[in-house]
Amino acid sequence: MKNYTLTQTHISSYIRSLREEEKAAATIEKYLSTLKEFCAWLEGREVTKEIVAQWKANLLEKGQAPATVNAKLSAANSLFRFLGWSNRQVKFLKLQRRAFRDSSRELTREEYRRLLGSAGSMKLEWLSLLMETICATGIRVSEVKYITVEAALSGRAQVHLKGKIRTVLLPGKLCRKLKKFAGKKKIASGEIFRSEDGGSLSRYQIWKAMKMLCKKADVESSKVFPHNLRHLFAATFYKATRDIVKLADVLGHSCVETTRIYLLTTGREHARQLERLGLVN
Repeated sequence: MKNYTLTQTHISSYIRSLREEEKAAATIEKYLSTLKEFCAWLEGREVTKEIVAQWKANLLEKGQAPATVNAKLSAANSLFRFLGWSNRQVKFLKLQRRAFRDSSRELTREEYRRLLGSAGSMKLEWLSLLMETICATGIRVSEVKYITVEAALSGRAQVHLKGKIRTVLLPGKLCRKLKKFAGKKKIASGEIFRSEDGGSLSRYQIWKAMKMLCKKADVESSKVFPHNLRHLFAATFYKATRDIVKLADVLGHSCVETTRIYLLTTGREHARQLERLGLVN
C-alpha cells in the first residue's frame, strides 16, 4: 500500500527538480515556503484529498486572499504531480476576472516623481537611478542584474529568465545616466547596481530601500514596492501605443492575459467611467 506521508525529503527532492528546470529563484522560494507551511500544518498526518481540501478551507478562514490561496494550492498540486500523487490534487478557487485595481496600491506618475525627489534629497543616487531604470524599461526586480555597463554602452540588455532570452531596449537618456553613474563608481564592466560588498542587490534590499522613501515623499507605503514601477511602465506604455501585444513582448509575458492584469484601471477611475454612462436619471 502506497505511503502518502509528506516528508522534508520529498520537499527537498521537488525543490531540487525545480532548480534543475531553471525555475525563477523567486518562484522556488515561494513554493518552498508554502510547502514547509503545509507540511507543518499536516502535523504528520497522511496526505488525503480531504485533508488538502481542509487546508484550503483553513487558509480562507484565516483571511487569506483567494489569489493567495490559489498560489499555495498551485505549489501543493505541483508537488503532488512530481511525487506521483495526482489523486491528492484539489481544485483551485474560481475567481471572477477583476474589472479594476485596488486604488490603495496604484502608484501615480506624480507619486513616482516624489519618490525620485526624495531619493535625491537623501543622497541615494543609486536608488533614484535604479527606480528610473525599472520604470523606464519595465524590467522585473530580478532582472536588475542584467543592467550592466555593457548594456548601457550598447543600449540594450540581454535578459535571461524562465528559460527565455529577451532583449530589453534602454532609452538613450537612461544609458547616459547609467554610464555616468558607473564611471563615478569606477565600475568598468558587469552589473551597475551592486550591494556594498560588490555582489548583486537582493529583492529585499531594493524593497527595503524604497520603503525608506515613503514618509519623506508622502506616498502610502502600500504603493511603494519595485513591481509597482513595472506596473506604472506598463500603463504608461499602453496609453502611448495602445498595443497590448507589443507590451506583452516588452514585459516578457508569454500570454496577453497576464499583460491585461497590468492595465486594469483603479476602482476610482472605474467609478468615473460608470458615471459617464449616464444611465441613472
